[in-house]
Amino acid sequence: MPKGLNFVNYEKLLQMNTLYSTVLISVLRTVIGTLITVACCTFFSYIVTKPELYFRKFIYRFVVITLYFNAGLIPWYLTMRYLHLDNNFLLYVLPSAISGFYIVLIKTYIEQLPAALEESAMIDGAGYWTVFQNIIVPLSMPIIATIAVFAAVGQWNAWQDNYFLVTKQSLQTLQVMLYNYLNSAAAMANVNPSDFLDKNVSHRLTPESIKMTMTMIVTLPILFVYPFMQRYFVKGIMLGAVKG
Repeated sequence: MPKGLNFVNYEKLLQMNTLYSTVLISVLRTVIGTLITVACCTFFSYIVTKPELYFRKFIYRFVVITLYFNAGLIPWYLTMRYLHLDNNFLLYVLPSAISGFYIVLIKTYIEQLPAALEESAMIDGAGYWTVFQNIIVPLSMPIIATIAVFAAVGQWNAWQDNYFLVTKQSLQTLQVMLYNYLNSAAAMANVNPSDFLDKNVSHRLTPESIKMTMTMIVTLPILFVYPFMQRYFVKGIMLGAVKG
């Protein structure tokens, strides 16, 4: 039974030198990866709405088909190695730059915008980039914010790419650190046995307590952000349901 409130587990984990570097990498991949994903998907979605684009339907369907089929884990692994993305920070941000699901949502939203706005701007001499930057993006902020939330959560929770393709400790993410401890927390007893044999039972570390503490550290950022972004989650789910 618990005996009082204490934060010994958190104090011990916060003393680990690797914790801060993994948090930094996770934050960087989340921020940079989200920005790249939102920018690429939004611009791509706008492009494929233009009838002037050659092979527009083929290009769009080629991207959307990835929602239903993928090459599998081994081809993905070999491709990343061939592109020299292993042990490279770009592994975290480049492969996720284009997402078929996000493109479907953004394209559907852009097509619902009044065409007269773009036509008026074109008559006044605006080019595609000017229209995209000054008209499409501001009017599409609700769907862009929704995609940004989904992309950020996906980046924060991602671990598979790091687990299979990154061996450098300096590029390890918080999620892989959690995964390793969840599978080998018992081995922590060999690192500092005194923490596991403390005479004060309330201060004693156990493999289970370490697992729970690491889980809370990884989950807390999402729990703090979610209340402010809840409406975008709901809106994204509704858009996906209507499109489906």
